[in-house]
Amino acid sequence: MADDTKSFLALLNGLTRKSYYGQSEISEDFLKEQIYPDLSQEDFDHLLTRCRGLLKSMVSADMDMTQLEVFLTAQSKKREAPLTEEQMNAVRKFWKSNKTKIHESIISQTMWGSTLQKVSWRIDLKSQARHVSEINAPSAIMELQIADSLQKDKEADVVRFEMSEDKLSTVLSSMQDIEEQINQYVQK
Repeated sequence: MADDTKSFLALLNGLTRKSYYGQSEISEDFLKEQIYPDLSQEDFDHLLTRCRGLLKSMVSADMDMTQLEVFLTAQSKKREAPLTEEQMNAVRKFWKSNKTKIHESIISQTMWGSTLQKVSWRIDLKSQARHVSEINAPSAIMELQIADSLQKDKEADVVRFEMSEDKLSTVLSSMQDIEEQINQYVQK
C-alpha cells in the first residue's frame, strides 16, 4: 500500500515537472519505465489521463485544502475508477507541498513585459519656491522599481517622480476606483 502511494505521488510529481516546470525531457515513456514498469500500457494510459485530469482541476481552481477535500471525496465516489484512500493521501501530500510552486510557475509563464516590484514614497514640504504661496506645499516623491519579467537576471529599473497634492489626490481616487472594480469582479 505504501508503495502505491509513493508511485502515485511520483507520477503526480513527474507530470507536474513536465507540464508546469518546463522539464520537457520527462516523457510518458520515462514515467512508465521508472514508476510503473509492470503496469500494462493501457492501464498506465488510463492512470496518466486520470492524474492529468486531477492536476488540471486542482490547478485551474487553485484549490485550498478544504476545496481539495471536497474534490477528493467526490473523486472517491465515482463509479468508474474511484480514487483509493492511498491515492487520496498521495494527492493531499502532493498538493500541500506543490500548490504554491505551481501557482508561481504559472504566473511567471503567463507574464510578459514589465512588473512593478516595489513602491516607495514620502511626503515633502517645499522650503524654496518661486512664489511664496508654493512654500510649505506638500508634494509626494514616488519611487517605483520596475523589472522585466522576461529577463530575471537584469536589475530592476528605478523610476522617480514628484506629484503635487492635487495630482496625488487624483491618483489615490483612481486607485480606489480600481479597487472597487476588482472587488466587484471578485464577488461575481
